[in-house]
Formats: sequence, structure tokens, C-alpha cells
Amino acid sequence: MRKDDLVVVSVEDMSSEGMGVRHVDGLALFVKDTVIGDVAEVKIMKMKKNYGYARLVRLITPSADRIKPPCPVARQCGGCQIQAMSYEAQLRFKEKKVRENLQRIGKFENPPMEPIIGMKEPYRYRNKAQFPIGKDKSGKLIAGFYAGRTHAIIGCRDCLLGHEINQKILDIVLHHMETYRIPAYDETTGTGLVRHVMTRVGQQTGQIMVCVVINGRTLPGGEALAEELMQLPGMSSITLSSNLEKTNVIMGKTLSLLAGKEYIEDYIGDVRFRISPLSFYQVNPVQTEKLYGKALEYAALTGEETVWDLYCGIGTISLFLARRAKHVYGVEIVPEAIRDARSNAELNHITNADFYVGKAEEVLPEKFEKEHIFADVIVIDPPRKGCEQSVLDTMIQMAPKRIVYVSCDSATLARDLKYLCEKGYELKKVCAVDMFGNSVHVECVVLMSRVEK
Repeated sequence: MRKDDLVVVSVEDMSSEGMGVRHVDGLALFVKDTVIGDVAEVKIMKMKKNYGYARLVRLITPSADRIKPPCPVARQCGGCQIQAMSYEAQLRFKEKKVRENLQRIGKFENPPMEPIIGMKEPYRYRNKAQFPIGKDKSGKLIAGFYAGRTHAIIGCRDCLLGHEINQKILDIVLHHMETYRIPAYDETTGTGLVRHVMTRVGQQTGQIMVCVVINGRTLPGGEALAEELMQLPGMSSITLSSNLEKTNVIMGKTLSLLAGKEYIEDYIGDVRFRISPLSFYQVNPVQTEKLYGKALEYAALTGEETVWDLYCGIGTISLFLARRAKHVYGVEIVPEAIRDARSNAELNHITNADFYVGKAEEVLPEKFEKEHIFADVIVIDPPRKGCEQSVLDTMIQMAPKRIVYVSCDSATLARDLKYLCEKGYELKKVCAVDMFGNSVHVECVVLMSRVEK
């Protein structure tokens, strides 16, 4: 096969990124926008020694798992990689992805997996959205999402994964920009003013937050914009985030209040959280409650345990654990998150939780070695890259009875589990939880127990 060749393939598998896969003459061919079972004509776009990439030209025989994506820009947008699959097929794909990573990377021949926990409704579940603002080819202002692997904006004011109110918010912001002749930010030149519009909606409270990210200090007509947005039912917080850097980081480091409060509140279960524009807060509260419920089940707390929660964020898991533990210690590198965690503990009248700012790989050894704070249970929810080995080594040295590992990347999870099992732990249970319907991403919660000698 060569570049620009047209070939017919029968898709037999899918990659972890959601591309259809067909093996031809010992080569793996990756085809975007196809699903397992499709027979399709594709055009070769790039060929390497052992693999290649192709694009879908036409479907010859659609897969039994294929559906018509309800979003009109699903194919162009980089957010929903597998919206063309039925939801049942999506769950099978995600469960298989976790299992194969545990087998291939973790070397667990038969991982003890429980059935994946799916969503009742895989649309309208996101409580947060970040819309880049730009111009289309005719120069008209647009808001939407980046096309896959690019920073080209696909116009879309009503993402079907987000709340319906987002469209009204964007209509108001873009109309305000047109009225006041406010230019959109241009990434190439670093000029223009409005970069992004970030929204959050409290699922239980109905409180709405809008944060306009600007390449400047002030927004022309900002008070008028805030006044119009405050007419929307539930609008509670309108802020400006100043980001003067030429960077792909969305939020700036400084905030100014235009109207309402600098935060909204929401619940996961019966635990109340105060959420600022910079707070990390799970985007799917319904599934988060299921995820944390499974973590609590695996932790098997009786009220007598000392628990460490590493990478604790604003204390979401910590506060769930504190209801059932003797004492919880949370660690997080972001100072603003720790401030939120302490405020959230106070908000929920929780007094048996302490929070420390710092790197887990530094705080944990210090508290263990110098202050002799041990652990019966360690709960860990690291970033996508997984754990630093120093964290794993200190966990092993602390020798908790149980480790509950929450992960957003099953590949790095499998790597870390393999290391822990080589150092005296046993993999007991694994459960995938779908937090991100129509995308390839999936969360996992894992129980590990110390092997008694």
C-alpha cells in the first residue's frame, strides 16, 4: 500500500484513541471515523514501515454497532471520538481496553474485573465546558471546539455532552463582542482580546458560572455583559480571567469578579462543594458518585482507619472517606485546591481531615519518616501520567493494608500495579466506570491488598 491508494478494508479492532484498525499484509492500518465491523473504502494518507493511516471515503457495509451521530459536527470535532458507536458497543470497547492494558502492560493474565459501570444517559452529562473563541474563514466570530489534533475551531455553540444553557451564554457573549467590536484572540499573532468562555453548571443546585478568558486586563462593556448574563435563571458567578501568555493553557492566574460570587456550589451525593473557576471538579457528578462509591466499597472503612488521599484536589474523595474513617490526610500540589479542600471540609462540618500543599512524592515521605504518620488505607488518584516511583516506594514502605487506586489512564495504571505487585501487594478487584460517554476515555478503580507474610 502506498500514499493516496484507495483500498477496501473490513475493520476488525479499534485503537485506544478510537480509530478503526485493520491488519493488512502484516501492517496495521488506522482509520478514523470507522468502528469494528465496518466494511469501508479508505484512502491511504500516510505509510510507515509497520503501520499506516487512512481516512474514510465511503461506507460499503456499516457495522451492526454503528449509529448515526446525533451531533452534526461529530466527525470534525475532536471531542467525541466514538459517537458513531452504539453506547453498548462503547462500553464493551472501554472494558476491553482496560483489560488488555492490564494483561499487556501489567502482565495480569486474568485480571479480576467487575462489570463496567455505564451511564443511564451518555449525553448532557458534562457540568463544565471551555469554548475557544475565534473567527471563521469569512471573518465572522465563532465559538466551538478544536478539531482533532489541531487548533482549528469547529463552530458549535450547543455541544450535546454539555448543558443546554451553554448555547444561550455563547449567543450573549458573541453578540456583546459584535456590539462592542471586541476582537477574538488570534493564537498565531497573539493579538485580539477574548480567548475562551468557560462555563460550569451545578447539577444539583442549578447554579451557573461563566468565566471569560481574555488577553488583557479589562473587557469593554463588561458590566453590560454581566447584567445581561445575570438575567439567565441560575446565573450565580461571572468572572474575567486574565491570560496574557502566548500559551495553550486556557485559564489565566488572576481573576476579577464581574457579578455574583467567585464560586458556585454543588453536591456529589450529600457532600457539598464550593467550586471556583480554577477548581478541579469532576465533570460528571452522577458517575463521580458511582466512582467514589466503588472506592469507598474497596476501602472497606470501619471508622478506625487512618487514610491518606494522594492527589486529593479540592478534597472530593477525602471528604467522602472522612465520613467513614478515623482520620484522613489529603495531599495536593495546587495551593488553590488545598484552600478549596479546607473550605469544603468546613462547609460540610468535617473535622477529621487535614490537607497539605506539596508534591505527593515529597509530602508523603516527610510525614511518614519525620512525624511517623502511617496509613491503614491509601487512596490515590494521580494525573494521567500515573505515580512517581518515589510515591510508590513510600506507599510500600508505609505498608497499608489496602491501596485503592483511581485512574484516568489504564496504561499507566497497569504499569504502577505491576510494580506494586512485585513489592508485596496483590490485585484483588478492578472496576471500570464510564465518566465520559462518546469519548475513548474511561476511569478505573482498583483494590490492592498487602500480601501477609
